[in-house]
Amino acid sequence: MSNSNDVPPWLREQLARFEQLQQNLQAILLQKQQIDGESSEVDRALIELKKAAETDAVYKSAGNILVKAKKEDLLKDLEERKELASTRATVLGKQEQRVRENIKELSTKIEGALKGAGATSTTPSS
Repeated sequence: MSNSNDVPPWLREQLARFEQLQQNLQAILLQKQQIDGESSEVDRALIELKKAAETDAVYKSAGNILVKAKKEDLLKDLEERKELASTRATVLGKQEQRVRENIKELSTKIEGALKGAGATSTTPSS
């Protein structure tokens, strides 16, 4: 006899939703980690580029090659990338907060349902 037959369909839906929310949270956290890494990389590039003299040759990566570029163009490009990463991190932070709140709410709901069901299902069925 399977326990899934004992679980009401609405509770199975809630458990599936809970699992989906957990997966969404993991995806958001992974994206945040990637953006943090990109942001750190941009910060390091900005620091080094600002150290370079105006007469120094600077290069930009274009796929598998490096192309000579103007320092001010690279600075502008890196500042834009930094701003975009910051905006994306803010959006992901808000998404993370919403998903965590949904997980907490759903978890409480599921626990309440299981406690209520646990009181009636502790007697063995014949």
